[in-house]
Amino acid sequence: MYPELVRIGDFPINTYGLLLAVAFLVALYVAARLAERDGLPRERIYDLGLWMLLAAIVGSKILMLWTEPAYREDPWHLFSLDFLRSGGVFYGGFIAAVLAGYWLVRRYGLPWWKTADAFAPAIALGQAIGRQGCFAAGCCWGKPTALPWGVRFTERAHELTGVPTDVYLHPTQLYESLATLVLFLLLLWRHRHKRFDGEVILLYAVLYAAIRFVVEFLRDDPRGDIAGLTTLTGLSTSQLISLMVGVGALALFWRRRESLKGV
Repeated sequence: MYPELVRIGDFPINTYGLLLAVAFLVALYVAARLAERDGLPRERIYDLGLWMLLAAIVGSKILMLWTEPAYREDPWHLFSLDFLRSGGVFYGGFIAAVLAGYWLVRRYGLPWWKTADAFAPAIALGQAIGRQGCFAAGCCWGKPTALPWGVRFTERAHELTGVPTDVYLHPTQLYESLATLVLFLLLLWRHRHKRFDGEVILLYAVLYAAIRFVVEFLRDDPRGDIAGLTTLTGLSTSQLISLMVGVGALALFWRRRESLKGV
């Protein structure tokens, strides 16, 4: 694991940040290509992607503030380097990006479901690349394991994220990276053969919710708690959100499929 690729003087080039940038650029390119194939204007997709990125950054930070007591107890920590370079909570960013995207799609006069379908495979691919950055940095680590693919992180990773270095851990970052790569390929195929607009984004929401729900059982980094629900249910914040997103998307999927059968 290599948290830092190189140093230019005293300035580090972090693997995590570089891979997140690559993930965004690749995902935006894929979304634009798929949207163009569906007859949508590519330039609008680029604009949409940039605004959704900003919304995702803000949303991921807000949910992190809500779930992690350290930030609520010490507001000045919001202005620390640790807060600025942390990735935040994915679901917070996802929900914020969807809300911003919905508003912008309406403003641009684009068809919502068709536009969302173009972004779905791209989101999964971006996650597959981004989780490699998590692995390099040592964040989002897993529980101790005796399995032969267990990993030990470096002291530098421990300094940056607090990941334990004296035990082999589940590479949960790689589990999710591989799962979302497979999901990307599935969604890409489904995009070519979809039966109705909205099928691809709703399929993404259902399947990613299932992936995240399962992977969370192996996570061992601080998971946060919202209103004591984690303590009450024994499920992490992301698992609770996965349940809501997955069930809601499944209901919408069924509803749209049934409503369009006779069309």
